[in-house]
Amino acid sequence: MQVPTMAEMTAKGESPEVLFWVGCAGSFDQRAQKITKAFVTILNTIGINYAILGKEEMCTGDPARRAGNEFMFQMMAYQNIQVLNGYNIKKIVTACPHCFNTIKNEYPELGGTYEVIHHAVFLQQLIDEGKIKLREEGGFKGKKITYHDSCYLGRANNIYDAPRKVLEALDAELVEMKRCRSNGLCCGAGGAQMFKEEEKGVTRVNLERTKEALQTGASIIAAACPFCNTMMTDGVKNSNKEEEIQVLDIAELIAASLQ
Repeated sequence: MQVPTMAEMTAKGESPEVLFWVGCAGSFDQRAQKITKAFVTILNTIGINYAILGKEEMCTGDPARRAGNEFMFQMMAYQNIQVLNGYNIKKIVTACPHCFNTIKNEYPELGGTYEVIHHAVFLQQLIDEGKIKLREEGGFKGKKITYHDSCYLGRANNIYDAPRKVLEALDAELVEMKRCRSNGLCCGAGGAQMFKEEEKGVTRVNLERTKEALQTGASIIAAACPFCNTMMTDGVKNSNKEEEIQVLDIAELIAASLQ
């Protein structure tokens, strides 16, 4: 799979239409790497002029800031901004709501101002423009899909419709959980919780959320965040429903349905 880097394009005197910000999960987590590959497959198939930073991309600093280490966050942010501004980047798309929120809403005050788009919105735009063409008899036609709202995508940035419109394009039956949209329940990984020990409680948040997803009768739980994907997958495994229920990112669903 050929993925151009900014350094390679710059050496040729070229500049991409969009920078794909992969993120730590999409780079290093084996499950999230499949989401990255699916999104790149879509970009390659429809001929989007894009590039990644590759080894020049650092963590955005989101987990550090959420965990209270402001100094580390600013160190990471300034380094990323220096690289992005050095390449004169204008437009960024990412499949991670955490990266999306941080670069879009928190980098401007440090000197990094860009047009930042989450891949759910980007995919919806491409579908609306007719650039993404899906098979009429796709593998998800008529299947029940429930969508889990990412906190950083939904409540933090008010993006609720785009991922649902992407799923509707698959001709699947979208069934909502009781708690959805602005009332959606966190998967349990936000605010750097992914990287710390659990606190005392009765039920794990991801198990509670997965239970709500299973109650819809859906055979597919769709997510638009690598952290949500991990937490919901763990919940499905804990429920011994692995053979019946799939947890897939919207990019994976679209990539599997391309003409």
